[in-house]
Amino acid sequence: MKNSGILFLTLLLNINLSFSQTRSMINLLLKGISEIEDSKEIINTKQAEKIIILGEKSLPYLVGFFSDSTQTRVKSECHDRNLTKGEIAIIMADQIDRMPYALLTGVQNCLFEFCENNSNLIEYYLPWINSDGVYKFRNKYINWLSEDWIKEVKGKERREREKIINGRKEIKK
Repeated sequence: MKNSGILFLTLLLNINLSFSQTRSMINLLLKGISEIEDSKEIINTKQAEKIIILGEKSLPYLVGFFSDSTQTRVKSECHDRNLTKGEIAIIMADQIDRMPYALLTGVQNCLFEFCENNSNLIEYYLPWINSDGVYKFRNKYINWLSEDWIKEVKGKERREREKIINGRKEIKK
């Protein structure tokens, strides 16, 4: 009985440490991205490349930064202002798994107008995200992510994704 208690405690600590390590790593990578000067270059940074390599596993962690209003040096020519760390996290999440913009922002872009020569398509929608509220957008994104992201896989990977999403929902409360 004593051994199973120690095993359970060890597993619990490892789960918590891996979550905080990944979150800390994403935080450092976003901080590195926030030092560039042009939003068009976000995707070309080594830090963005590392987040993209993490792939879908980084999405729930990026969500935690969506509401981070820390100003960065990254200038958006599209909106003639500097982006926040949260906006960079949104851009990175969109680069990993393209978002359904109309569903999440409430804006239908029938003319397909985006920021000129900019591969960060979600950047065009940032004013609507901010005016509607970043927390509201984040909740819509979590709901979309949990529905879409989980149903794509089966078995062990599905259970792992459900744990990650459920963990994100608990953290946001």
